[in-house]
Amino acid sequence: MAVQMNTDVAIIGGGPAGMATALACTVAGHRVKILERAGEARPAGNILNLWPPAIHALSSMGVDVTSLGAPCLTTFRNAKGKLRATVNLPQKIIDEYHGGFIGLLRPDLYRRMLKALPADAIELNSSVESTVDHGDHVEIKLQGGRSMRARVLIGADGIGSMVRSELWGSTPRRNHNLHIIGGFSFAEVPGLIPNECVISHNRYVQGTYSTILSNGRVGFQWWVLQAWTDEKPAPEDLRAHALSLADGFEGSLSALIKATADDAFQRWPIRDHIPIPHWSKGRITLAGDAAHATSPYAAYGAGMSICDGYFIAQRLHKVDLTDTEAVTRALKEYEALRVQHTTDQVQGAHFLGRLFHHVPFPFTLFRDAVLDYTPFLQQQAGDKNPAEIVEQLDVMGPGITQG
Repeated sequence: MAVQMNTDVAIIGGGPAGMATALACTVAGHRVKILERAGEARPAGNILNLWPPAIHALSSMGVDVTSLGAPCLTTFRNAKGKLRATVNLPQKIIDEYHGGFIGLLRPDLYRRMLKALPADAIELNSSVESTVDHGDHVEIKLQGGRSMRARVLIGADGIGSMVRSELWGSTPRRNHNLHIIGGFSFAEVPGLIPNECVISHNRYVQGTYSTILSNGRVGFQWWVLQAWTDEKPAPEDLRAHALSLADGFEGSLSALIKATADDAFQRWPIRDHIPIPHWSKGRITLAGDAAHATSPYAAYGAGMSICDGYFIAQRLHKVDLTDTEAVTRALKEYEALRVQHTTDQVQGAHFLGRLFHHVPFPFTLFRDAVLDYTPFLQQQAGDKNPAEIVEQLDVMGPGITQG
């Protein structure tokens, strides 16, 4: 007797990876259901940048990407404004993908993704307790004694993923001993360079600002980043602490922080997972932070999560989901397309965090001389990293149903 399915693809987690997977699998012709434990789908954070692969993925999913964010030329500088590197994207890519590297607010992205989802795609207040792969389907046991069945399960349940633990055992978080304080403002602040993301460093602190676009309004997001152990209590006054870190940076970073409303501040510690070599087992796989939690130093975590959904759906397009061998093969193909790329980004972001914030004095003097007077940073951050990201566009192909 055939087992009745509640959905084709069940997704645990309603963050960028979960919503992207649902959107993409809908385009691929499959029924989807997102199980979100919270009472609403809301972003964890406010400020965000996206690279062209994520913009291409969103567009392929039916998300309106018109004027989603402000195009930004990204430069690395020292605290006095000396140029160290320019992040180079080909002009063709910039023209085709709405400015290439764009600055935006997370809530704006969430609203557009939610608008594109089928009306019944998200089930809120649905906390998953365990999952069981029965071979021909996956059973998902929810809090309160309910259960549901799906042909495919995607664990998009974040850095503390239950699905990841069930598949591959315990994988502790890697603490970077760094934290970020950030925010945004639409106030007029003289001296800021429009349509730029300026990433500056002094000996131990990063101070950054980037243009954003939100509902037609042009503003700026900013953040300051420093070494900070997980055991150390958070600063009581985020504005005062951020201003103390911004002191000494050339330009208008301090003025931007002063212009930021109290409710637009945010702080978060930086953590990731040491990458694992496999994500998929049977009818279950991982996506987003559950697969590759990434330091913001890559400016690519949300973008990689969105692209995960794109590749999952592309591999599952035209697959008979009752065919266990075909499903298993498709998820392994997805994994093969993503593991090395995301691992490189995770490890590269971890390296940059250590390079800029954990080098002891007097080695900082040598490091800064290398960054100021050699092409090292241009090669690593200005040329190599964006080239790897842009190469993903070729891997992605023209669309979800055309890969």
